[in-house]
Amino acid sequence: MTSTTLELLQKYSVPGPRYTSYPTAPYFHTGFGEADWAEALTAPAPDRGLSLYAHIPFCDSLCYYCGCNMVATRDYSKTQPYLVALEHEMARTAQLVDSNRVAHQLHWGGGTPTYLNPDDIRRLMAMMRKYFTLAPDAEISCEVDPRELTFEHLAALREVGFNRLSFGVQDMDPNVQQAVNRIQSEFLIRQVLDWSRELGFSSINLDLIVGLPKQTVDSFRRTLERVSMWAPDRLAVFSYAHVPWLKKHQNLINEAELPDSATRFGLQQAVNEMLGAAGYVNIGLDHFARPEDELVCAQQNKTLWRNFQGYTTHKDSDILAFGVSSISQTADVYMQNDKNLKRYQDRVAETGLAVERGYKLTRDDQIRRDAITRVMCDLELDYTAFGREWNIAFTDYFADALADLRPLADDGLVNIAPDRISVTPAGRLFLRNIGMCFDRYLKEAACEQPRYSRTA
Repeated sequence: MTSTTLELLQKYSVPGPRYTSYPTAPYFHTGFGEADWAEALTAPAPDRGLSLYAHIPFCDSLCYYCGCNMVATRDYSKTQPYLVALEHEMARTAQLVDSNRVAHQLHWGGGTPTYLNPDDIRRLMAMMRKYFTLAPDAEISCEVDPRELTFEHLAALREVGFNRLSFGVQDMDPNVQQAVNRIQSEFLIRQVLDWSRELGFSSINLDLIVGLPKQTVDSFRRTLERVSMWAPDRLAVFSYAHVPWLKKHQNLINEAELPDSATRFGLQQAVNEMLGAAGYVNIGLDHFARPEDELVCAQQNKTLWRNFQGYTTHKDSDILAFGVSSISQTADVYMQNDKNLKRYQDRVAETGLAVERGYKLTRDDQIRRDAITRVMCDLELDYTAFGREWNIAFTDYFADALADLRPLADDGLVNIAPDRISVTPAGRLFLRNIGMCFDRYLKEAACEQPRYSRTA
């Protein structure tokens, strides 16, 4: 690593959004209520499909790095009223949505969806199929914690139609696992992967995390070597977001054991080098896939999109998200459910919905969201094509963004040509910083910004 590269990392390692939405979640507000969400759901949307999501918050144990809305408990009985609430929410939502609309994507996240026993896996999927129509070729995926997972769990997932799995691996080094309270052996991971392939799941993703306590470049290279040998279809390599002011349990992590900026950059270099050598394509930010994967094809065709489920090929779909803290979206609305488990269940029991806050996008929001998303997905932005789509003069409309991008261009992170912006190979590490140049809310709230994780 050159000193220049390290200087860039230190310069651009600032708090910033991941842009799974724009405006970002801190700008959602409680002035948006159930009537607003009902109006959004009933609005005609003949050209938009559906993407269904169910949040299962329960986990057997607490991983110290976790940034999700979760409940660590070994009291399985807590799942039963929650499943009842999920069904009530689905039933109410289905009353409002055009029944002719088809879901092309379905995802379960958590928490740990496979905390549910096999019979309740079948029960939950039966609910979703009862209230919504799934396309025969729908992409149906589930996040899976390998620990305490049985063959019967995976068989139940396959039986009800799941065709994709995403396993949380994070790091294979025993010292790192101990530091974050997530112990899982190489044998365990290999076993669940073998089971999954035996059962015929068509796509397997592994999640890794860089920036965890006690990680070193050498130790993580060993993790990458093992993971490459397992040959998953996709890999998501997230940067650990240390936000103890939001997630109090992250205070259990010893900050002195977190990698310094030089080590974090070395970790990112190892990821790009080793996964590239293993044949994976860097989609952008934190996703890697095999060259034949549909994410890679979508990026090449400029149809890749980004939302709360990460990179996706389902741009023109409304997300209907069920469960505590889950976030739904239509073309011009975001809505988040209550983040407290008891309140969520009580509110759904009362009205069928549990809207805590939301946001209705303005035209400017939609234009800037598209610009940020195009940069993060296509890694370039064509002024003429974008201006034609939105009926704007690009260089006039985004004069502020182009000015803010100039220092990044001087540092070699973007190229600014007369007709387009393009992200350089070095700039892929700084996609969040590039997106921030288009973010009107960050500019307006410079003195009192929401507290985000660091971009690098």
